[in-house]
Amino acid sequence: MMLLELKRIHVPPGQRVLVRDVTWQELETILEDLGEHRVARIAYDRGILEIMAPLPEHEYDKEIIGDLVKALLQELNTEFISLGSTTFKNQAMAQGIEPDQSFYIKNESKIRGKKRLDLTVDSPPDLAIEVDITSRTHPNIYEALKVPELWRFNKGKLQINVLQNGHYVESQQSLNFPQFKLGEAITQYLEQSITGGRNATFKAFRLWVQKQIQQG
Repeated sequence: MMLLELKRIHVPPGQRVLVRDVTWQELETILEDLGEHRVARIAYDRGILEIMAPLPEHEYDKEIIGDLVKALLQELNTEFISLGSTTFKNQAMAQGIEPDQSFYIKNESKIRGKKRLDLTVDSPPDLAIEVDITSRTHPNIYEALKVPELWRFNKGKLQINVLQNGHYVESQQSLNFPQFKLGEAITQYLEQSITGGRNATFKAFRLWVQKQIQQG
């Protein structure tokens, strides 16, 4: 009955639907029914399921920010795995989330080659990114899943949050990229891409990264 009702629900871009009293087994069934190739994203917090459809501007921002991180990692010659909006969940904690972007960096080797992840045994992503145009981020879920670093882009600003004693603390320094002032740089190059074009922006960003590396 629940799946039938969910199939009938239309979620307009930028809107969300809350479904209460969803069991873990129902969540698993819903995720399987919705499939991987979908626009809508979910968050699950101890029985409450949220389904949200992002706005086009949300998708643009998250793609550019994610690609800037990939370019940075490539310039650093650092192995990484980008899992986008993969569903990360932990049954023992009854929580799950689908970030806008997610990266395994320090723990890349631990999940390399794995087709399925279970956060009851596997490490969480080293970095999760959320674009808050529709105020969708759930820091408490990321805290419970022990994601070390969470970026939140909201109202044209990038906020870097690092996990300390089980809770996020805003920081000027990234755990994964401590040598770069990314709060300013990511915002600057995202804005530049809107007017200057993607290719020119990424070329400029890579040059900036190279300069930072040379300066130590």
